[in-house]
Amino acid sequence: MPSSEHLKEADRVMTICNACRYCAGFCAVFPAMERRRTFDTKDLVYLSNLCFECRACFYACQYAPPHEFAVNVPSALSRLRADTYADYAWPRILSGMYKNNAFLVGLVTTVCIVAAFVLTLVFQGSTTLFSAHQGAGAFYAVVPYGAMVFPAMVMFFYAIFALLAGFVSFWRRTRGSLSDLVNLPAFARAMKDAFGLQYMKGGGDGCNYPDEKFSKSRMWHHHLVFYGFLLDFGATTTAAFYHHFMHWDAPYPYLSVPVVLGTVGGVMMCIGTVGLLYLKSKSDLEPSEEKMLSLDRTFLVMLFLTSFTGLLLLALRETAFMGTLLVIHLGVVAGLFLTLPYSKFAHAVYRYGALIQNAIEIREEEQSRVVLG
Repeated sequence: MPSSEHLKEADRVMTICNACRYCAGFCAVFPAMERRRTFDTKDLVYLSNLCFECRACFYACQYAPPHEFAVNVPSALSRLRADTYADYAWPRILSGMYKNNAFLVGLVTTVCIVAAFVLTLVFQGSTTLFSAHQGAGAFYAVVPYGAMVFPAMVMFFYAIFALLAGFVSFWRRTRGSLSDLVNLPAFARAMKDAFGLQYMKGGGDGCNYPDEKFSKSRMWHHHLVFYGFLLDFGATTTAAFYHHFMHWDAPYPYLSVPVVLGTVGGVMMCIGTVGLLYLKSKSDLEPSEEKMLSLDRTFLVMLFLTSFTGLLLLALRETAFMGTLLVIHLGVVAGLFLTLPYSKFAHAVYRYGALIQNAIEIREEEQSRVVLG
């Protein structure tokens, strides 16, 4: 269960906001709030994950600190959102990964890199690892295809399963019925809101981030990270198609589809993650939550390292550094996927679930108006 203290504060803040309603048009949280007169745990967990922390409500609020009411919606919902991640983590024993997340993610990644080095040295030898390899199959001369792909697939599907298990727990406790998920219009609306970062646009001027001024910087950097990630996934998928169906071994030519997709995606992710880290370093701390900031920074650093080591490997793949860079890159990727369900990436799952529920509620509200009208 989320912290009783955090639930109590979120309930207090939402009750005040529901009486005021000055921020009704700011984001999806406030219309969803207005559909309720009281707030139980499932309502508060749902609302906290619907929040995109654009901070518009904080800077517009007449009851924000130093007012005695001390209404701080972004901070209150961020604390509760962090509780959500730990509460719905699967398996539950690993929910502790959210505590001291930076250290534990760093430890897991370091272990993965060291293990990859040791295994490569033991089975392939130092000569193979530190020599230059060129032409088709060069990567597999250092790390055999099976040793590269099979562990990656296990880690990838583990991460997907753990995130889906968390999503199901979240949905059951906030919405209740899994049958509600069979709602194509709601899925379509949630997908549009998620892919378009709808609630980072504000009224068109962007978020109040990193300070009270309106800016689209956060939205554009999020777009770079998100779509860069999709391009990299597309590069991996295309490379798998090349290998299994065309029988072409990596590394592929610089102008081939997987290399172009991976390069563009990697550059986008590097720019996006560095930009978001910079914005966070300059952001106003009052409407934030330190635990959530730590999760943000750690995940962004992991995404940057994954992209940067991949680009470096691409640039130096025909040199004697290739083996070392390949092992480091694979270790970083392993660390990323092993810790993915216990990182800030969880927000993608729970926030999307909240967007689906919001779309269902909007549709139900529209249908009831038609019936009553």
